[in-house]
Amino acid sequence: MSDDHLRPDPTIPNLPAADEPFSFAPVGSEPTRAGFVAIVGKPNVGKSTLINTLLGVKVSPITSKPQTSRRGVRGIYSSEHRQIVFVDTPGLHRGGDALDKAMTQEVREAVVDVETILWVVDLRRPPGDEDKDVARFLNGLGPDARIWIVGNKIDVAKYPDEALSLYRDLYPKREREIVLSALEDPKAVYALREDLLALLPLNPWFFPGDASSDQTREQWAAEIVREATMVHLRQELPYAVAVQTTDWRDPRPGKDEPLVISAEIWVEKMGHRPIVLGKGGKMIREIGKTARKQLEVFLNTKIYLELDVVVRRDWREDREALRELGFQV
Repeated sequence: MSDDHLRPDPTIPNLPAADEPFSFAPVGSEPTRAGFVAIVGKPNVGKSTLINTLLGVKVSPITSKPQTSRRGVRGIYSSEHRQIVFVDTPGLHRGGDALDKAMTQEVREAVVDVETILWVVDLRRPPGDEDKDVARFLNGLGPDARIWIVGNKIDVAKYPDEALSLYRDLYPKREREIVLSALEDPKAVYALREDLLALLPLNPWFFPGDASSDQTREQWAAEIVREATMVHLRQELPYAVAVQTTDWRDPRPGKDEPLVISAEIWVEKMGHRPIVLGKGGKMIREIGKTARKQLEVFLNTKIYLELDVVVRRDWREDREALRELGFQV
Protein backbone atom coordinates (compact mmCIF):
# COMPACT_ATOMS: atom_id res chain seq x y z
CA MET A 1 0.00 0.00 0.00
CA SER A 2 1.21 3.51 -0.77
CA ASP A 3 1.01 6.49 1.58
CA ASP A 4 -2.30 7.48 -0.08
CA HIS A 5 -4.26 6.47 3.02
CA LEU A 6 -2.12 8.96 4.94
CA ARG A 7 -3.07 11.94 2.81
CA PRO A 8 -4.25 14.68 5.16
CA ASP A 9 -7.89 15.10 6.03
CA PRO A 10 -8.92 18.33 4.26
CA THR A 11 -10.59 19.49 7.47
CA ILE A 12 -7.21 19.50 9.25
CA PRO A 13 -5.41 22.83 8.74
CA ASN A 14 -1.70 23.24 8.21
CA LEU A 15 0.60 22.81 11.17
CA PRO A 16 1.10 26.02 13.17
CA ALA A 17 3.95 28.41 12.55
CA ALA A 18 6.63 28.52 15.22
CA ASP A 19 5.11 31.67 16.78
CA GLU A 20 1.42 30.88 16.18
CA PRO A 21 -0.66 30.64 19.40
CA PHE A 22 -3.05 27.78 20.09
CA SER A 23 -6.77 28.32 20.78
CA PHE A 24 -8.79 25.61 22.52
CA ALA A 25 -12.17 24.88 21.03
CA PRO A 26 -14.17 21.89 22.32
CA VAL A 27 -17.82 22.86 21.80
CA GLY A 28 -20.82 22.33 24.07
CA SER A 29 -21.38 21.49 27.72
CA GLU A 30 -20.49 17.78 27.65
CA PRO A 31 -17.42 17.03 29.82
CA THR A 32 -14.24 16.56 27.84
CA ARG A 33 -11.96 13.56 28.10
CA ALA A 34 -8.31 13.57 27.14
CA GLY A 35 -5.13 11.61 27.73
CA PHE A 36 -1.75 10.56 26.42
CA VAL A 37 -0.80 7.29 24.72
CA ALA A 38 2.89 6.47 24.26
CA ILE A 39 4.10 4.26 21.41
CA VAL A 40 7.38 2.45 22.18
CA GLY A 41 9.47 -0.28 20.66
CA LYS A 42 12.82 -1.02 19.10
CA PRO A 43 13.80 0.73 15.85
CA ASN A 44 12.03 -0.08 12.60
CA VAL A 45 9.01 -2.00 13.96
CA GLY A 46 6.47 0.40 12.44
CA LYS A 47 5.80 2.89 15.25
CA SER A 48 5.71 5.89 12.93
CA THR A 49 3.47 4.10 10.43
CA LEU A 50 1.11 3.24 13.28
CA ILE A 51 0.83 6.79 14.59
CA ASN A 52 0.35 8.21 11.09
CA THR A 53 -2.45 5.73 10.44
CA LEU A 54 -4.03 6.40 13.84
CA LEU A 55 -4.17 10.08 12.95
CA GLY A 56 -4.98 9.79 9.25
CA VAL A 57 -2.29 12.39 8.53
CA LYS A 58 1.47 12.12 8.31
CA VAL A 59 3.18 13.67 11.31
CA SER A 60 6.10 11.28 11.72
CA PRO A 61 8.72 10.27 9.14
CA ILE A 62 8.77 6.77 7.69
CA THR A 63 11.61 4.95 5.91
CA SER A 64 12.84 1.38 5.80
CA LYS A 65 15.92 2.39 7.79
CA PRO A 66 16.04 2.14 11.60
CA GLN A 67 16.24 5.31 13.70
CA THR A 68 14.19 7.43 11.31
CA SER A 69 12.36 8.99 14.26
CA ARG A 70 14.61 10.92 16.60
CA ARG A 71 12.25 13.17 18.50
CA GLY A 72 9.15 12.31 20.50
CA VAL A 73 6.59 13.63 18.04
CA ARG A 74 3.10 14.19 19.44
CA GLY A 75 0.16 13.55 17.16
CA ILE A 76 -3.27 14.76 18.26
CA TYR A 77 -6.56 13.06 17.45
CA SER A 78 -9.75 14.85 18.53
CA SER A 79 -13.25 13.44 18.11
CA GLU A 80 -16.37 15.07 19.55
CA HIS A 81 -15.40 15.60 23.22
CA ARG A 82 -12.45 13.23 23.35
CA GLN A 83 -8.80 13.83 22.56
CA ILE A 84 -5.85 11.43 22.43
CA VAL A 85 -2.31 12.74 22.30
CA PHE A 86 -0.18 10.00 20.75
CA VAL A 87 3.54 10.21 21.50
CA ASP A 88 5.73 8.58 18.85
CA THR A 89 9.05 7.82 20.53
CA PRO A 90 12.46 7.16 18.97
CA GLY A 91 13.36 3.49 18.77
CA LEU A 92 14.83 2.37 22.09
CA HIS A 93 18.35 1.19 21.29
CA ARG A 94 21.88 1.04 22.59
CA GLY A 95 24.16 3.95 21.76
CA GLY A 96 26.73 6.18 23.39
CA ASP A 97 26.81 9.62 21.77
CA ALA A 98 24.88 12.67 23.00
CA LEU A 99 22.19 12.17 20.36
CA ASP A 100 21.60 8.56 21.44
CA LYS A 101 21.33 9.64 25.07
CA ALA A 102 18.92 12.43 24.17
CA MET A 103 16.75 9.97 22.23
CA THR A 104 16.69 7.53 25.15
CA GLN A 105 15.69 10.35 27.47
CA GLU A 106 12.86 11.22 25.04
CA VAL A 107 11.52 7.67 25.50
CA ARG A 108 11.76 7.80 29.30
CA GLU A 109 9.92 11.13 29.46
CA ALA A 110 7.26 9.97 26.98
CA VAL A 111 5.92 7.21 29.26
CA VAL A 112 5.38 9.45 32.30
CA ASP A 113 1.71 10.12 33.16
CA VAL A 114 0.24 8.36 30.14
CA GLU A 115 -3.01 6.40 30.07
CA THR A 116 -1.65 3.55 27.95
CA ILE A 117 1.66 2.41 26.48
CA LEU A 118 1.57 0.57 23.17
CA TRP A 119 4.59 -1.71 22.81
CA VAL A 120 4.91 -2.30 19.07
CA VAL A 121 6.69 -5.50 18.04
CA ASP A 122 7.53 -6.99 14.67
CA LEU A 123 5.79 -10.35 14.20
CA ARG A 124 8.08 -11.30 11.32
CA ARG A 125 10.79 -12.33 13.75
CA PRO A 126 11.29 -13.43 17.36
CA PRO A 127 12.51 -10.98 20.00
CA GLY A 128 16.10 -9.86 19.71
CA ASP A 129 18.41 -8.10 22.15
CA GLU A 130 16.80 -4.70 21.52
CA ASP A 131 13.32 -6.12 22.15
CA LYS A 132 14.60 -7.53 25.43
CA ASP A 133 15.95 -4.08 26.31
CA VAL A 134 12.47 -2.64 25.71
CA ALA A 135 10.90 -5.36 27.89
CA ARG A 136 13.35 -4.62 30.72
CA PHE A 137 12.51 -0.93 30.39
CA LEU A 138 8.77 -1.66 30.58
CA ASN A 139 9.17 -4.04 33.52
CA GLY A 140 10.81 -1.22 35.43
CA LEU A 141 7.84 1.13 35.10
CA GLY A 142 5.89 -0.23 38.05
CA PRO A 143 2.62 -2.11 38.58
CA ASP A 144 0.27 0.70 37.51
CA ALA A 145 1.50 0.93 33.93
CA ARG A 146 -1.15 -0.13 31.40
CA ILE A 147 0.75 -1.78 28.56
CA TRP A 148 -0.70 -3.30 25.41
CA ILE A 149 1.42 -5.39 23.06
CA VAL A 150 0.74 -4.48 19.44
CA GLY A 151 1.97 -7.17 17.09
CA ASN A 152 2.64 -5.39 13.80
CA LYS A 153 3.30 -6.60 10.22
CA ILE A 154 0.93 -9.55 10.52
CA ASP A 155 0.45 -9.42 6.73
CA VAL A 156 4.04 -10.49 6.08
CA ALA A 157 4.73 -12.67 9.14
CA LYS A 158 5.21 -16.42 8.55
CA TYR A 159 4.86 -17.54 12.18
CA PRO A 160 3.02 -14.71 13.98
CA ASP A 161 1.54 -16.83 16.77
CA GLU A 162 4.93 -18.21 17.74
CA ALA A 163 6.52 -14.77 17.67
CA LEU A 164 3.72 -13.19 19.71
CA SER A 165 4.07 -15.92 22.32
CA LEU A 166 7.75 -15.07 22.77
CA TYR A 167 7.00 -11.37 23.17
CA ARG A 168 4.27 -12.25 25.66
CA ASP A 169 6.84 -14.17 27.71
CA LEU A 170 9.01 -11.05 27.88
CA TYR A 171 6.19 -9.02 29.38
CA PRO A 172 3.55 -11.28 30.96
CA LYS A 173 1.90 -8.33 32.75
CA ARG A 174 0.50 -6.92 29.50
CA GLU A 175 -3.15 -5.92 29.70
CA ARG A 176 -4.02 -6.65 26.07
CA GLU A 177 -2.61 -7.98 22.81
CA ILE A 178 -3.55 -6.61 19.41
CA VAL A 179 -2.40 -8.05 16.10
CA LEU A 180 -2.56 -5.88 12.97
CA SER A 181 -0.78 -4.39 9.98
CA ALA A 182 -0.33 -0.66 10.49
CA LEU A 183 0.40 -0.23 6.79
CA GLU A 184 -2.08 -2.57 5.14
CA ASP A 185 -5.09 -2.70 7.49
CA PRO A 186 -6.14 0.80 8.60
CA LYS A 187 -9.53 -0.51 9.80
CA ALA A 188 -7.78 -2.56 12.49
CA VAL A 189 -5.81 0.54 13.50
CA TYR A 190 -9.01 2.60 13.74
CA ALA A 191 -10.57 -0.10 15.94
CA LEU A 192 -7.55 0.18 18.24
CA ARG A 193 -8.07 3.95 18.31
CA GLU A 194 -11.70 3.50 19.37
CA ASP A 195 -10.64 1.22 22.22
CA LEU A 196 -8.17 3.86 23.40
CA LEU A 197 -10.76 6.65 23.17
CA ALA A 198 -13.04 4.66 25.48
CA LEU A 199 -10.39 4.67 28.24
CA LEU A 200 -9.79 8.41 28.43
CA PRO A 201 -10.27 10.09 31.81
CA LEU A 202 -12.10 13.36 32.42
CA ASN A 203 -9.65 16.10 31.47
CA PRO A 204 -9.61 19.40 29.59
CA TRP A 205 -8.15 19.11 26.12
CA PHE A 206 -4.39 19.57 25.99
CA PHE A 207 -4.40 20.94 22.42
CA PRO A 208 -6.88 22.77 20.21
CA GLY A 209 -9.35 20.60 18.37
CA ASP A 210 -7.94 21.49 14.94
CA ALA A 211 -4.33 20.58 15.82
CA SER A 212 -2.81 17.43 14.35
CA SER A 213 0.67 17.72 15.91
CA ASP A 214 2.67 19.68 18.46
CA GLN A 215 5.36 20.21 15.86
CA THR A 216 5.64 23.57 14.18
CA ARG A 217 5.35 23.52 10.42
CA GLU A 218 9.08 24.25 10.25
CA GLN A 219 9.96 21.18 12.34
CA TRP A 220 7.58 19.03 10.31
CA ALA A 221 9.06 20.16 6.99
CA ALA A 222 12.57 19.48 8.28
CA GLU A 223 11.57 15.92 9.17
CA ILE A 224 10.13 15.38 5.69
CA VAL A 225 13.45 16.51 4.17
CA ARG A 226 15.42 14.30 6.57
CA GLU A 227 13.26 11.34 5.62
CA ALA A 228 14.16 11.99 1.97
CA THR A 229 17.87 12.02 2.83
CA MET A 230 17.49 8.64 4.54
CA VAL A 231 15.74 7.22 1.49
CA HIS A 232 18.50 8.26 -0.91
CA LEU A 233 21.71 8.05 1.14
CA ARG A 234 23.38 4.74 1.94
CA GLN A 235 25.22 3.03 4.75
CA GLU A 236 26.02 5.11 7.83
CA LEU A 237 25.84 8.61 6.37
CA PRO A 238 22.06 9.04 6.87
CA TYR A 239 22.58 8.83 10.64
CA ALA A 240 25.11 11.67 10.50
CA VAL A 241 22.56 13.97 8.85
CA ALA A 242 20.19 16.47 10.47
CA VAL A 243 17.89 19.02 8.87
CA GLN A 244 16.83 22.46 10.08
CA THR A 245 14.28 24.69 8.34
CA THR A 246 15.74 28.17 8.05
CA ASP A 247 12.97 30.07 6.25
CA TRP A 248 9.28 29.73 5.38
CA ARG A 249 7.79 32.26 2.97
CA ASP A 250 4.08 32.06 2.24
CA PRO A 251 2.81 33.34 -1.12
CA ARG A 252 1.74 36.96 -1.14
CA PRO A 253 -2.05 37.41 -1.11
CA GLY A 254 -3.44 37.40 -4.62
CA LYS A 255 -0.15 36.33 -6.21
CA ASP A 256 0.37 33.12 -8.14
CA GLU A 257 3.52 32.18 -6.23
CA PRO A 258 4.82 28.97 -4.66
CA LEU A 259 5.37 28.51 -0.95
CA VAL A 260 9.14 28.85 -0.44
CA ILE A 261 10.80 26.63 2.17
CA SER A 262 14.53 26.84 2.85
CA ALA A 263 16.37 24.19 4.84
CA GLU A 264 19.90 23.23 5.81
CA ILE A 265 21.08 19.64 5.69
CA TRP A 266 23.75 19.24 8.36
CA VAL A 267 26.65 16.84 7.91
CA GLU A 268 29.47 16.19 10.35
CA LYS A 269 32.51 16.18 8.07
CA MET A 270 33.72 18.01 4.99
CA GLY A 271 33.96 14.67 3.20
CA HIS A 272 30.22 14.11 3.72
CA ARG A 273 29.19 17.24 1.85
CA PRO A 274 30.06 16.06 -1.69
CA ILE A 275 28.26 12.77 -0.99
CA VAL A 276 25.03 14.58 -0.15
CA LEU A 277 25.44 16.92 -3.10
CA GLY A 278 26.27 14.09 -5.51
CA LYS A 279 28.05 14.34 -8.83
CA GLY A 280 26.92 17.51 -10.54
CA GLY A 281 24.38 18.05 -7.75
CA LYS A 282 22.40 14.93 -8.72
CA MET A 283 21.91 13.58 -5.18
CA ILE A 284 20.69 16.84 -3.65
CA ARG A 285 18.25 17.24 -6.55
CA GLU A 286 16.85 13.76 -5.92
CA ILE A 287 16.51 14.46 -2.21
CA GLY A 288 14.78 17.75 -2.98
CA LYS A 289 12.45 16.16 -5.51
CA THR A 290 11.34 13.45 -3.06
CA ALA A 291 10.81 15.89 -0.19
CA ARG A 292 9.06 18.49 -2.36
CA LYS A 293 6.61 15.91 -3.69
CA GLN A 294 5.56 14.95 -0.17
CA LEU A 295 5.34 18.56 1.00
CA GLU A 296 3.13 19.48 -1.95
CA VAL A 297 0.81 16.54 -1.30
CA PHE A 298 0.37 17.28 2.38
CA LEU A 299 0.27 21.08 2.14
CA ASN A 300 -1.79 21.01 -1.06
CA THR A 301 0.15 23.82 -2.69
CA LYS A 302 3.08 24.35 -5.03
CA ILE A 303 6.43 24.31 -3.19
CA TYR A 304 9.79 25.80 -4.04
CA LEU A 305 12.29 23.96 -1.83
CA GLU A 306 15.76 25.40 -1.29
CA LEU A 307 18.30 23.00 0.22
CA ASP A 308 21.81 23.82 1.40
CA VAL A 309 24.37 21.34 2.72
CA VAL A 310 26.19 22.69 5.77
CA VAL A 311 29.11 21.15 7.65
CA ARG A 312 28.28 21.21 11.38
CA ARG A 313 31.17 19.28 12.83
CA ASP A 314 30.28 16.47 15.26
CA TRP A 315 26.76 17.85 15.76
CA ARG A 316 25.63 14.59 17.41
CA GLU A 317 27.96 15.41 20.34
CA ASP A 318 27.24 19.15 20.29
CA ARG A 319 24.63 20.04 22.92
CA GLU A 320 24.01 23.47 21.41
CA ALA A 321 23.33 21.89 18.03
CA LEU A 322 21.02 19.31 19.58
CA ARG A 323 19.08 22.06 21.35
CA GLU A 324 18.69 23.87 18.02
CA LEU A 325 17.13 20.69 16.67
CA GLY A 326 14.65 20.59 19.55
CA PHE A 327 16.23 18.04 21.89
CA GLN A 328 16.21 18.61 25.64
CA VAL A 329 19.86 18.16 26.60
